[in-house]
Amino acid sequence: MSYKIVGKYIKDLKFTIADPKDFFLLTKNISNYKIKIDIKSKSFKEKMIEVETTLSLNPTKSNFDEIDVKIVYSTIIELDINLNDKKELENIILVKVPSEIYPNIREIFISLFEKSGFKDVKIDRIVDFEKLYLQNQN
Repeated sequence: MSYKIVGKYIKDLKFTIADPKDFFLLTKNISNYKIKIDIKSKSFKEKMIEVETTLSLNPTKSNFDEIDVKIVYSTIIELDINLNDKKELENIILVKVPSEIYPNIREIFISLFEKSGFKDVKIDRIVDFEKLYLQNQN
């Protein structure tokens, strides 16, 4: 293996519903929101990288209020001393690490909604990060 996860934690978490009106509108219209996934990385120290995977909830239509729901999950990885291939590094950061930690983020995200009274939140169990990576390459 060319990397190993040495740490992971919730870096930032926002779950803000401004008022009861927004709560009831969201309850009624939860299907009009979609999950957005964003991945960023930065070098932490030699051969160590922090990968931030962000999940946020965004309206699919312009007439819906935005609620502030976002989780930033930080994963610290240590690279194999012999890893020098840029394409392999991109694949680790954008495909392998997110695929490995996505179930944790999904569980946290769903738990927040369920504990807040939302029962019908549907978030894909599996995200094909390989497919997303290839789409962004084109």
